[in-house]
Amino acid sequence: MDQTQALKILKSGQNIFLTGSAGTGKTFLLNEFIEYLKKEKIKVSVTASTGIAATHLEGITIHSWSGMGIESRLSDKQIKGLLRKEELSKRIKEAEILIIDEISMLDASRLDLLDKICKAAKEPFLSFGGLQIIMCGDFFQLPPVNVGRKEGVEFAYDSLAWEQADIKVCYLDKKHRQQDDLEFVNILDSIRENEAGEDIMNKLKARLNKQVNCLIKPTKLHTHNLDVDAINNFELSKIREKEKIFYMNSDGPEKIVASLKKNCLAPEELKLKVGAVVMFVKNNFRRGYVNGTLGEIVGFNEDGLPIIKTKSNNEIVAEQTSWEIEQKGQVVARISQIPLRLAWAITVHKSQGMSLDAAEIDLSKSFERGMGYVALSRVRQLDGIKLMGINQMALRVNEQIVEKDKEFKELSGKIEGF
Repeated sequence: MDQTQALKILKSGQNIFLTGSAGTGKTFLLNEFIEYLKKEKIKVSVTASTGIAATHLEGITIHSWSGMGIESRLSDKQIKGLLRKEELSKRIKEAEILIIDEISMLDASRLDLLDKICKAAKEPFLSFGGLQIIMCGDFFQLPPVNVGRKEGVEFAYDSLAWEQADIKVCYLDKKHRQQDDLEFVNILDSIRENEAGEDIMNKLKARLNKQVNCLIKPTKLHTHNLDVDAINNFELSKIREKEKIFYMNSDGPEKIVASLKKNCLAPEELKLKVGAVVMFVKNNFRRGYVNGTLGEIVGFNEDGLPIIKTKSNNEIVAEQTSWEIEQKGQVVARISQIPLRLAWAITVHKSQGMSLDAAEIDLSKSFERGMGYVALSRVRQLDGIKLMGINQMALRVNEQIVEKDKEFKELSGKIEGF
């Protein structure tokens, strides 16, 4: 299914699961849909299962939006108490459409709890209280955290709420990120289908310690936070240039601002020097960058703003931008910062949703199924990867998801004539 057809179905009022492999433009399409809803003055709540994903869409976490917080189960009495909070109750009652991005990281029990909360706040006999639900994501990406069952993780699609919501599947099948590299597409598809054997491992190992053709140092993707922080601090300290610091501004209730700050990829205190490798952490198609665009600081303009030279030799002045949380069409909290972060290194987890021109990837410590797929699929072309290490876990994805994905493709095919 292409994006035009999927957008038409999103506008139809049905409950939708928007999916597709990495690089098919799911977040791009969601943003397009959100813009349409705002123009039509349709009340939409934009959420995601993680704070990082929420900032990509200028939304909040589904845990915060629904009031469930860290809970996975609440009694009817507890839900009733929760909805005594006027602001929470009003937010749910007034919403017409609920968008949940990165649905792969929301487990079944929490989707069922969300359904119960929405029914209690709105219409008790309608799925999700009568809200149109748009769930977006790719179950091959990172799974829910700390969710253990006898037979493993229970994904959102295992929930009773999913079963009862009559979900229509829109499966995007055109890759925009790796569209010019068929060999790389085949490698990613083999991993995705759990058919990556020795031949795929050898093709990837051919990139071991291979330099990439890039004007700037490629971003290093690591599986652990400690490695990432150490690399970025060390690399910045090596540059013998004057340091310039940009501080984040904020406005709004303390708790909401704290949540925005925690989940924003731009740091509260951004330290830059000429020669620093940086990454844009927000989409701005008009100005020529997306979340993940790499560049190097080549100077500062007369206003003191950083000038970034990208891989394609474009020079972009990075102006301060905002991340906001809206309620009922009004901005209730905002943080502002230069949309950059140091990018010699980043974790695989935080790279979700990004498109990278080049990356130095260390998968030697991969500890979770899907981790290798997420890391490799961030990059546009195979020759943009310098592989530092890889283990067998990096080629593995959840077998249960492989079978479920075939089902999603079939379901999407049934509505392609919509």
